[in-house]
Amino acid sequence: MKLYNYFRSSAAYRVRIALALKGLPYDYLSVHLGKGRQYDADFGAVSPQNLVPVLELDDGQRLVQSLAIIEYLDETRPQPALLPSDPIGRARVRSLAQSIACEIHPINNLRVLNYLTKTLGVSDDQRLAWYRHWVLTGFQALEARLAGESRTGTCCHGDEPGLADICLVPQVANARRFAVDLDAFPTIVRIDAHCRSLLAFQQAAPENQPDSE
Repeated sequence: MKLYNYFRSSAAYRVRIALALKGLPYDYLSVHLGKGRQYDADFGAVSPQNLVPVLELDDGQRLVQSLAIIEYLDETRPQPALLPSDPIGRARVRSLAQSIACEIHPINNLRVLNYLTKTLGVSDDQRLAWYRHWVLTGFQALEARLAGESRTGTCCHGDEPGLADICLVPQVANARRFAVDLDAFPTIVRIDAHCRSLLAFQQAAPENQPDSE
């Protein structure tokens, strides 16, 4: 398989974690988002949305959107499972994952931040305030759930990492990169620390990728 990704992309980070947890090898194809390489014509033919990640399968088929890619991997390589076996558990994990991937990340990703500064002309301080506001808003709700729900364990759901943790760790990494104060979120910090102690999460970390800067 081939993975089109960028070391700092949260969505690509998620897929790297899933691949590492399942022990699946792949070729790393870097698309430098900071330099705008996602808008090159050759990559546009790969991803009409000009987004990473894209997972190219052995037969040449391409999958886009990180959550869809991860669920495909879980369906085709079921061990270790990234979703619980029971419907209620799967719904809980998906809702935790989507609260990050659908509510926090999309309004804080690179193209949104660039639009704020380059098109709308907001200042760097205003851009940072925007970023921190939406992370704090999302983390407040997420912390309340993780701290208050009985199925939270060492990880977001039980004691084995799954889809929710795969989404959480990249978002926490981004929060730290933007100097978001995480003191109010002890459960999030605890789960993140545990996951980052695991080899698969270390292998997938941005600083350990070939295009890391």
